[in-house]
Amino acid sequence: MAATATEPQRLRVLGVPVHACADAAAAALALRRRGGGQIVTLNAEMTMAAKADPALAAAIESAALVIPDGAGVVWALGRQGVRVRRQPGIELAWALLEHAATHGCRVALVGAAPAVMERLRGLLLERFPGLQLVLAVDGYQSADSWPVLERELVAAAPDLVLVALGVPRQETWIQGLCGHSGGLWMGVGGSFDVWAGVKKRAPRWMGALQIEWLYRLLQEPHRWRRMLALPAFAWAVLREG
Repeated sequence: MAATATEPQRLRVLGVPVHACADAAAAALALRRRGGGQIVTLNAEMTMAAKADPALAAAIESAALVIPDGAGVVWALGRQGVRVRRQPGIELAWALLEHAATHGCRVALVGAAPAVMERLRGLLLERFPGLQLVLAVDGYQSADSWPVLERELVAAAPDLVLVALGVPRQETWIQGLCGHSGGLWMGVGGSFDVWAGVKKRAPRWMGALQIEWLYRLLQEPHRWRRMLALPAFAWAVLREG
């Protein structure tokens, strides 16, 4: 069974929802035409985290579009007889930025370190001269600054909001805000760091072999505990049949 480009099929992997679609960008733009909503990029690690974190699970459950970002999720869907390709969230977010720049859409960026956000803002405005960047704020705000930021963000009425606060914070934060504003809201994890040149993506050959997780582990050895979710995910899928 293969999904169509703009009509995502809502399925589940270990009880967590995910949409099978042939083209994530087309599905996201179709969602925007319908008024927008939250986009989640699901991988094996997030799936296991959702099973242990009710707040994250609720955010994913209520999201308008959940794309298969990780090879593990694609594999699990394949075991259900659903053929999809992996659609990395970083590539979807970049495609949405390109669309926003060429269609006069209002964009907001939230997250990452102050130096990363400062560098990213300049790089994006240079790369996309037509980009309407209505807000670009780092994720290191004081506790009493967040409510003010949230009000400013909703008042700006952006068409696209990219949030790099890490899982699960970005998903639960978006869930609490996107209902007060239209547009597309998407958690992008470490994408800002990559775009700003602070970190590198795994080489394409590692992506083809589905071992990008190994590259991330080599770059960030402290992630080893989180990586234990990968064999746990595979075992749970196999047990589910």
